[in-house]
Amino acid sequence: MITVSVIIPAYNEEKTILTVLERVAEQKIDGIAFEVIVVDDGSKDRTAELVESRPELYSRFVRQPKNGGKGAAVRAGLAAATGDYVLFQDADLEYDPAGWHKLMIPILKFGADVVMGSRFVAPEYTRVYYFWHQIGNRLLTFIFNILNNTTFTDIYSCYLMFRRRLVVPGELRSDGWDQQAEILSLAVGRSRVYYEVPVSYHGRTYDEGKKIKAYHALGVITMILAARFRAK
Repeated sequence: MITVSVIIPAYNEEKTILTVLERVAEQKIDGIAFEVIVVDDGSKDRTAELVESRPELYSRFVRQPKNGGKGAAVRAGLAAATGDYVLFQDADLEYDPAGWHKLMIPILKFGADVVMGSRFVAPEYTRVYYFWHQIGNRLLTFIFNILNNTTFTDIYSCYLMFRRRLVVPGELRSDGWDQQAEILSLAVGRSRVYYEVPVSYHGRTYDEGKKIKAYHALGVITMILAARFRAK
């Protein structure tokens, strides 16, 4: 049995957090056990209260004393994780846990070290979203592939899964949006078997709560360059 620690960072997600946790609880995959870790990043709404009202939906609940950003929440989740693998799940319903079974195939069949969910590899559906977000994502992915000699198509999908031993929480330098690039760079640099699988995407608009902005790309590029040489 392989254990996957699912880390769910949440900040002011009272509208969706319980729906996400209920969908997570529905996932049953032969050979896989899930450890569900919810991290409340100092929410100012009822997110923490709602999570605490349904303890049967998760394995561990971490409450950050103040809002430190998604990266800080991820770091706290990694510190609490005990599984063989780590998988990130956003709390906003842009990604549906019903697609997890695809992510598990490369692990169960091929012993993959890293599995990336891609919105650009024949997904069942993808909500049409911001043009410049797609261009920015493709640019970041292109730079990552050049430096790491890989062929990923979507390095900023939420669905990144990797062997937990590949990334030590204390070594992470970023708590910002560039942290995913840091984690992926370290995991890829320390492993040999990587896969991508298609995942569906129901993106939010800024009015609906989307938080990432174009200027975050500059930090991501810098991190890709810096982390590439720290991975060994």
